[in-house]
Amino acid sequence: MVKFLKPNKAVILLQGRFAGHKATIVRNFDDGTRDRPYGHCLVAGVAKYPSKVIRKDSAKKQAKKSRVKAFIKLVNYNHIMPTRYTLDVDLKDVVSADALVSRDKKVTACKEVKAKFEERFKTGKNRWFFSKLRF
Repeated sequence: MVKFLKPNKAVILLQGRFAGHKATIVRNFDDGTRDRPYGHCLVAGVAKYPSKVIRKDSAKKQAKKSRVKAFIKLVNYNHIMPTRYTLDVDLKDVVSADALVSRDKKVTACKEVKAKFEERFKTGKNRWFFSKLRF
């Protein structure tokens, strides 16, 4: 069987708190682990999308509207829908499975992911990833 759930693949979450939100696969566990004996992956995604920025807004308002809020989560393969898009942001060194062990590690990892996502959004690449899904 062809393996198509690879790191940097953009996916849409189907279940849970972030259902309908876009995320990218950071690391996949095809065979599962001792804690989770099923195929799952570590994803980092957009919890709060940036607002629409208008050219006539002030610089301070533009900076506020282009903020992104991120999340990190372990998700079952059954609860994600892969897309044809890839997000070429390297998050492997920022996020690891150890980051989910304690609250403070998770918060710092989320802040680093947020910084990477905001940097990517400001370059104007991967526009689809940073737009809200309408359904």
